[in-house]
Amino acid sequence: MIDTVVSDLGNVLLFFDNTIFFRKMTRFTSRPLEEIRKVTHDNLDLLTLFERGRISSLDFFKNARDLLDSTASYEEFFAAYNDVFSPNPPAIDLLRRLKPGRKMALLSNTDICRWTFIKGRFPEILFFDAFALSFDVGVMKPDPEIYREALGGVGARPENAVFIDDLAENVEGARRLGMQGIHFTPRTDFAAELAALGVV
Repeated sequence: MIDTVVSDLGNVLLFFDNTIFFRKMTRFTSRPLEEIRKVTHDNLDLLTLFERGRISSLDFFKNARDLLDSTASYEEFFAAYNDVFSPNPPAIDLLRRLKPGRKMALLSNTDICRWTFIKGRFPEILFFDAFALSFDVGVMKPDPEIYREALGGVGARPENAVFIDDLAENVEGARRLGMQGIHFTPRTDFAAELAALGVV
């Protein structure tokens, strides 16, 4: 029986669009938007270090500033970097309605700056019993350790849990541990998928 729901954050509960960040950064560099996008994608190892909690927000800012030839201050940079999210009310409301009688954990690859921003801007997503966040745990999906951290935070067994994520490889990582999985896409009938597992 599924008594535990573990959900991803980005593109499940909150939509995000990093093009918003690229567009805002054109104010602070001579590089055009598509070049900003390419530099960012060519240096994803920097973001990975930040999301694993291996570098500070100041080091992340300094490296990004140099890569983008940016004139943005620390505050201007993170104002642009953080404000790329919008809520997905149907998914939020459905999971909130499921909470009574179920264990709920949020599992996300994210960094401390975006998480701090999200907590202040979107308090409606803070109904979970436990939070397994990559910058805090030190590993990222689909590393099995972060799934174990989410399950351990609510005292759940993998065979009694379902994991929801927008990336198929992350769903497969959960399934390898024995969890059920839902690959969340714009075409997903979320309520029907949960009902098929006996959760709704």
